[in-house]
Amino acid sequence: MSDVSVDANTSAPGPKGPQNNTRRRFLTVATSVVGGVGIAGAAVPFIASWNPSAKAKAAGADVEVDISAIEPGQLIRVMWRSKPVWIVRRTPQILESLSQHEDKLKDPGSEAQQQPGFAQNQYRSLKEEYLILVGICTHLGCSPQYLKGGAFEEVVQGVPDGFFCPCHGSKFDMAGRVFQSVPAPLNLVVPPYQFVDDVTVIIGSEAQEA
Repeated sequence: MSDVSVDANTSAPGPKGPQNNTRRRFLTVATSVVGGVGIAGAAVPFIASWNPSAKAKAAGADVEVDISAIEPGQLIRVMWRSKPVWIVRRTPQILESLSQHEDKLKDPGSEAQQQPGFAQNQYRSLKEEYLILVGICTHLGCSPQYLKGGAFEEVVQGVPDGFFCPCHGSKFDMAGRVFQSVPAPLNLVVPPYQFVDDVTVIIGSEAQEA
């Protein structure tokens, strides 16, 4: 009987030869597919890293607030970009008093750019009734207290309502305007905002002009 030599790179004769070829092709294709899936899987975290995280989105996101339940004279607080924002529903008496102490203010006309253009007025607001301010003192970043119903007269004679910073004694009126002879150099900041309707305000963006 003569020996039959078989090249290692050639399928052996007989019925098992085609099966080996088929199996080899299957393994080659399977390996390629698995490799491709591995590359795609590795790419997902890399691509995802280019998208902002939920925390990053929240940090700069607008805040929608329902103001329908705010009583006259009441202040509510919301958070926007990790800052406290005050929304105060001013009474007619508060609005009337704003013109009676302007001689005591550092910047009664809001000349410093601390508010959107729509709020560069006596009321520093889009709607006179609602005052919206960033509740951070412009001196060293403390959060002033809201004193109302005559309580503010203890710090500014003749002015019944306002904001007082107990840290260093800065005082602001009901438009967020700073009084003279206090450490705070500037009025309180008015954030960008817009009214969607009579009872809904969005803090963080202004309405686009048509």
